Amino acid sequence: MSSDAWLILPTYDEAENIEPIVHAALAVLGRAAPGAHKILIVDDDSPDGTGDIADRLAGEHAPVEVLHRKVREGLGPAYLAGFSVALERGAAFVMEMDSDFSHDPADLSRLLVAARDADLVLGSRYVRGGGVSDWGRTRQLVSRGGSLYARLVLGLKIRDLTGGFKCFRREVLEAIDLPSVRSRGYAFQVELTHRAVRAGFRVVEVPIIFRERERGQSKMTWRIASEAALLVPKLRFDRTARISGQRRRP
Repeated sequence: MSSDAWLILPTYDEAENIEPIVHAALAVLGRAAPGAHKILIVDDDSPDGTGDIADRLAGEHAPVEVLHRKVREGLGPAYLAGFSVALERGAAFVMEMDSDFSHDPADLSRLLVAARDADLVLGSRYVRGGGVSDWGRTRQLVSRGGSLYARLVLGLKIRDLTGGFKCFRREVLEAIDLPSVRSRGYAFQVELTHRAVRAGFRVVEVPIIFRERERGQSKMTWRIASEAALLVPKLRFDRTARISGQRRRP
């Protein structure tokens, strides 16, 4: 039986977070999409045992599944692998969220509600009512500056282009030619939103509060940030991605 709502959780060395985040997400999805939800953990061969914990959770909870990947390729390829499974299994809505409680699982229900009238819903730090918690001034400036840079270069009105808390209708993922996505790190978030807008889909932003992780280590590096800075100008003039099934919701 297919499930309407799929949550993709990419993990690498999240042994301290994976069990509580799964339990929290299950509780929310059980109310927001009762009897029709799945959580797919995509683990990139974590050396800290995250994959083993994920397997145990899958054995304990029917909605939980695990996709083990033998090579750590980055955030983008992990999400693409998860999207592929969800679409093959009939997902109507596909969500993405960090596995470290930076995103509040309680907000999953708000994204699903907003997706009734939108094609892509973004959990946004930079619209009215959104924000960040526990960040220093430098990190806030870098994050806001990165989103502003992408907005200006790509000519978009989206305020939070670099966030990773999203809900896609399956039609969006089917239309934006996922196999041709090039970014591997956090530029992946910019690239998918840009493609969705370019294809004519309706994108809305829902305010969220982003919190610094309490356990584990951040995966952000200067190499990942540099990839995003270099890729954004290329996205503006990219003509290699095939966009099919364009539509605009009224």
